[in-house]
Amino acid sequence: MLSFKYKKMLYTELLRLWDESVQAVDTKDWQKALAKLEQISEPTSRTLFNTASAHVALGQLDQALKALDRTIAKDEHIAVGFFQRAAVMMQIDRLEDALSDCIWAQKHMRENMVIDYRQLGLRFKLYSWQVLYNAAAVYCRMSQWEQAREVLLSASQERGGCRGGNIEMALDSVLKKEFLAPLLVPEGIVFRPRKQDVAELQQKDFLGKAKVISSMIPNDDFGGFEPLRLQKPGFYEPNVDGVQDSRYMRIRVPHMARGPGQLTVPGGAMVFLFGQENRDGMATVIYDGQRGLLPVSLLEPSDIKKSTGLKENRCPSGIPLPPQLKPPARPQANPAASPPVHFTSANTASEQIARSAQETEAGCVVVKVHYIYNVALSVPVDMPCNELKKEIAQKVGQPASLLRLRHKRHGSQVLIPMTGEVEPGHTLQEVAEAGRVTLWCQKEDPLANRTILYQMVALYDYPAQGPEDLEFSEGDTIDILGKVNEEWLEGHCAGNIGIFPSCFAYRENDNITI
Repeated sequence: MLSFKYKKMLYTELLRLWDESVQAVDTKDWQKALAKLEQISEPTSRTLFNTASAHVALGQLDQALKALDRTIAKDEHIAVGFFQRAAVMMQIDRLEDALSDCIWAQKHMRENMVIDYRQLGLRFKLYSWQVLYNAAAVYCRMSQWEQAREVLLSASQERGGCRGGNIEMALDSVLKKEFLAPLLVPEGIVFRPRKQDVAELQQKDFLGKAKVISSMIPNDDFGGFEPLRLQKPGFYEPNVDGVQDSRYMRIRVPHMARGPGQLTVPGGAMVFLFGQENRDGMATVIYDGQRGLLPVSLLEPSDIKKSTGLKENRCPSGIPLPPQLKPPARPQANPAASPPVHFTSANTASEQIARSAQETEAGCVVVKVHYIYNVALSVPVDMPCNELKKEIAQKVGQPASLLRLRHKRHGSQVLIPMTGEVEPGHTLQEVAEAGRVTLWCQKEDPLANRTILYQMVALYDYPAQGPEDLEFSEGDTIDILGKVNEEWLEGHCAGNIGIFPSCFAYRENDNITI
């Protein structure tokens, strides 16, 4: 009978080899970096991506492609992996596969204009326009110049930094029928382990060294072993950093300012301890938005209990309390809400990339529509809103009666309905700004027989913790459908209905009605 021994690699060993390979990359020693990465018996998607980057730097495209295949096998949703593999495939003339990877990269960006990979250790931001640029480069190599031009026009409508004049120069090259060079993650930009984890690899002396607390010998700093020496009792008094764990203090009795820089504070008021005690027994505090001095002997720690609810969490004196790091406790019973509804599209991902806006003509405006994917079209500025709705419905393949168009007023984050969406007599000129109009399009199905009470704007990202949760991102507009309790609300966002903590959003305008 055969027996096999399998030894699992320790995370500390993986972390050490990973860090050493990154140090080799910083010195452009690609062979040493590959040697360190090959010693990792259980590579992760990030270390495999680094292996591919080293092969690309050495011009070994076949080995780089194999490493990227393993990267995507480890993480099927890593958009930057598909983006990098598409660029490598272009260089070895696998054009159909390269175009497919561009489509997958766009899909895994999930309608985001940019994905910042710094939190994962990669100092790189992947923009949607970069993926579209590489798709246009593939079309150029296929001699499909018109498709390449349409994709570049669509990329020109995308927002994102680091674009500069790349799109304009690419359009000129396409007109001259010149190939576009593919975009890659810059050389030397690799996934790095967290500095905190690398610091833990160093050996620590948990016992520490001896420290002289009190001695009769002046300037005594001897830290070795020696027989006990005579010490003065009561000489050493340890300094406590801060008053307990809280820097919110309460003044026991009223205090009248008796000198420059001092504050007049009523008894029982709450102050924030801003600085340490000075030689005069005074400490710098903040009270009612003013900074000044108060005697430390009059201050006592205050146990502040954070309140939850829809109101902002602040002290009566105007000093903001620390923000809560965790969402409130979940409600005991699930609300009677409809299950989340997800939109589906009949269009394929390749049609999303090939979709582009026509060149703006005199008397026309460019309309950008946020749907499951982005749609751009050029229409006359005097087109009625109800006619525009029919055009958009034809573009997205949905009946016009099931679509709802909304827009944002200048300087606001709240989505409001389009005036004249149903009633005739209203044109695009009423909402156009600088020859452009940005609209948000949603289906009416999820909100059938539901009343929107008001709208809120998301303060933070909220990932769904369960099937009944409503997931959204910072800045999204949420339609409020009901109140579960003091801490949870039921809402609608991006075609989904669910519950979410009320402290994750704020109400910008109380006068908006739907």
